[in-house]
Amino acid sequence: MEDTDTVTTQDSTVEDWTRALAQSTGSPGGGAGTGLMLAIAASLASMVAGYTEPGEGERAELHRVRMQAQALRKDALRLADQDAAASRTFGAAFGLEPGTDRDDAISRASVAAAKASAELGIRAIEAIEDLAWLAIHGNRALIADVVVAFGALRATVAGARTNVSFDLASLTSHGNTMDQIREQHPELWAKVSDLNAALERIDSLTEGIDHRAAPTDAVQ
Repeated sequence: MEDTDTVTTQDSTVEDWTRALAQSTGSPGGGAGTGLMLAIAASLASMVAGYTEPGEGERAELHRVRMQAQALRKDALRLADQDAAASRTFGAAFGLEPGTDRDDAISRASVAAAKASAELGIRAIEAIEDLAWLAIHGNRALIADVVVAFGALRATVAGARTNVSFDLASLTSHGNTMDQIREQHPELWAKVSDLNAALERIDSLTEGIDHRAAPTDAVQ
């Protein structure tokens, strides 16, 4: 297997990439994992759209949803690798000798890691309503795949939300208070709230279709 420092979603097998993820290197790490989950959600959305016959006046929207999902799959893998690179920088910063240079490096790496996770979260949020559209208009025989896609999308949003929040909190190692961090990085701070709202939206949508995907639950 290639060195875990260079393993990427583009040039590695699933076996190699997940083996690298399993190592105690942090790159790829949880952030890159959220990118992979986003790619899975997008792939499933594309598959469902491809199996769907458009209804009256739905052809253009169905085509848009499928093209969007296919583009997102590629972007998600790129973002996963981008996050893995940010993780390497983050780890390297903590490996420096104690002092001002180390503190500054940790601060820069924390913000960069938070931005990488936020971008993944933004892309996941953008995919929610397309998946909701497929839940209504997609091939009904594939509703279980829509629910699985929602699960993968939820994992992405939850991971992005947690990573952004954690990375921002890492800035307190400089002596900054949480209030100061919120003032210094208002957009990233607000993104945590956006991602929390997205989790609620996904849960609501999944609850509304889960009975169709798992009908055995209704039989007591």
